[in-house]
Formats: sequence, C-alpha cells, structure tokens
Amino acid sequence: MDLFERILQDMGPLGKHYEYSEGYFMFPKLEGEIAPRMKFKGKEMLNWSLNNYLGLANHPEVRKADADAAAKYGLAYPMGARMMSGNSDEHEKLERDLASFVQKESSYLLNFGYQGIMSVIDALLRRQDVVVYDSECHACIIDGLRMFVGKRFVFPHNDIESCEKQLQRATKLVEETGGGILVITEGVFGMAGDMGDLKGIAALKKKYDFKLLVDDAHGFGTMGKTGAGAGEQQGVQDDIDLYFSTFAKSMASIGAFIAGPKKIINFLKYNMRSQIFAKSLPMPLVIGAQKRLELLKTKPELKENLWKVVHALQDGLRSKGFNIGKTSSPVTPVMLKGSALQAGHLVKDLRENFGLFCSMVIYPVVPKDCIMLRIIPTAVHTLDDVKFTIEIFEKIKIKLEEGAYSLEEAPVI
Repeated sequence: MDLFERILQDMGPLGKHYEYSEGYFMFPKLEGEIAPRMKFKGKEMLNWSLNNYLGLANHPEVRKADADAAAKYGLAYPMGARMMSGNSDEHEKLERDLASFVQKESSYLLNFGYQGIMSVIDALLRRQDVVVYDSECHACIIDGLRMFVGKRFVFPHNDIESCEKQLQRATKLVEETGGGILVITEGVFGMAGDMGDLKGIAALKKKYDFKLLVDDAHGFGTMGKTGAGAGEQQGVQDDIDLYFSTFAKSMASIGAFIAGPKKIINFLKYNMRSQIFAKSLPMPLVIGAQKRLELLKTKPELKENLWKVVHALQDGLRSKGFNIGKTSSPVTPVMLKGSALQAGHLVKDLRENFGLFCSMVIYPVVPKDCIMLRIIPTAVHTLDDVKFTIEIFEKIKIKLEEGAYSLEEAPVI
C-alpha cells in the first residue's frame, strides 16, 4: 500500500477527530495576556489550562528581564551548538544555580523537556543495561525507551512490590550481561496529579544496585519546602541520582535541565546527541530563566498563593462529590463518566455558555468511558475563580447525568 494512502485510512486515535475538533477541542487559540482570564473565539474565558503554576509568565520582573535580554543579545546569540561556539558564562551560571537549588552537584541545560529526557535516556543506556519504569511515565520517557535496544521491565503505577519484582528480574539479567539498572519514574504525574512513590523506590536501594532517574516537571517549583520538588517533599532528594525538569511549567518558559553527579553530567554533556548537534539555548531564554529561578527562591509567597488556590479548589470539589483521584499536587483532574462524544458536547457547553476553559482528556489517554477535565490552578487565580468554577461544575455534572450531552452527532463548532 502507498505510504500516504495507508496514513489517510488510519489517522490515529486522536487524528481521526481532526475534521470537527481542530481549532476548538484540539489546537485551540487562546488570545490576550497570559492570565486566568483570556479570550477564546472572541469570548472571555476563565482559563484553567496553562501550566503557569507560579504566575511567572506575566510577572513584571520576568517581562522586564526577558525584554532587556532580547534587546541586548537578540534571539540568535550565542550562535551554534554549546560544544562548538554556543557556550557562555550565563549558561554556566544558570547551570550552577539550578544544581544548587535542587541539591545536586552539577547540572546541564537542555533546549526542550521532551527532547531532553529522550536524549538523556539514549545517552545513559547501552544494550547490556536494564530499565525498570512506572507504567504511567510520560510519553517523552516512553519514546526515549523506544530507542533503547536492551531489556525494559514495567511495573504498575506506584506498585512498589511489583517494582521490587522487576528489580529482581533485572538483577538476574545484568549478572549475565554485565550491564547496569536504571529505574525511571516521575516526581508528579501530570495527568493524575499524584506523586511518584520516590520514598518507596529509594528504600529498595538498600537491597538492589540501581540508579534512579526522576522526571519532576510538575514538582519543580511547586513541591517541597523550598520548591526543589517531589524528592524534597518526600525527604529523599539525595536518593535521586539524576533529577530532570523542564522550564515549561513553574518557570513558564522554554528549556530544561538534568542534574546529578558532576562526572555523570560531564558524560551527558559530551554524549547527548540532541544537544551536541543542536543550537544553544538563546540568551534571552537563559537570562529569563535566571530571573524566574531567582523569584522562585526569593518569593515564597508565589508558592503559598498557588497552594491556597489548590486547597480551596480541591477541597471544594471533593466536598461536592467530585472524583479528583489521588492528586497530591496542583494538578487537578476531574473524572466524569461519559464517552468522547459526550465530552465534546460538555466542553462546548462549558466554553460557550459558562465562559470556562479547561482541557479535555479522552481515550486513549483515559479509559473509553471516562471524561477527564484537567484543571491547572496557578498563583494568580483567585478564590472567587474557584467558587465560580465549582458552581459551574455542579451544573454540568447534573446535565451530564440527565443526558443533556448524549447526542448522536458531533458538536458543531
């Protein structure tokens, strides 16, 4: 069969909906200043769909730092890959500051989170090694493991007993191959909002020889006493051998970093193909990240405001009987029973008639009979925003149960 003909016959589980969903349910266009209230299709919406946890995206000091750096350096500087001609004192300063903040010896800047973690996995592992990983790890980790030609064993989400069984299998295997074992999990799982059981995994180090890689994209800046992440929250930051996070969440920017022992970070610097052969992170993003990290460290009220909103929202939803799972982070999933078609009608109602914008998650990310409405609270939302949202959710839950969204045709947008 012709390659394109085959593709057009099967656009994939999400792509098959593109004709009616694009521009509304998928690839929507929010307009205006990044804030709790933005415009969608010309209408003002209360927006719960931005990973702007600490409200830094439009913080005046951040905006000024970004603008000043762009005016001074432009977007091209430094030109070239870090290894060749794209290094600078500012890149290295940010790396030192990040390492210190997450309590690691060294760190290395990465251009993107998704690409970065894939490249970390690719550089670390060889055929003789074995990977043990949580079943709900993010797609970037799964894609990184797809490039790995060695053995990998998965354990059900946060099931430490199963994790130990997989470690037993891995230990027997590496005794034959001469390889090592890498365990991969997340600090905070971005869909369900629960933390990875880092403490439980760390305890297994007393019995098994492995290294622990943690993707803490949603925990960095939001969890722990200082914001150093889920490891700090659980008291096991020292047991995390390699700590990864992106700037796309609490830092409200672009970029990422990997932190750990200096010699291992040096190895990654010289072996991560996605960084060796890619242009350096532009200076405005580096200077901007320095300012964001400074505010994260010096303004604890940002995290305090975030958690005030989180507690009000999650406690309020639970008190009204909503299922928000086991979230222990700002990520707030609201699970309802219904089909993908019902989800479309429900979300259209939320946006068109109630002025509320949140992300809709459907199969294959969640089971076929589940609708997940994913709410991301931020430090710049208000308690009035929370009250309004809970009232609206009560209304749409009743409408869903009464069959108001059980229409046979896709919503017209």
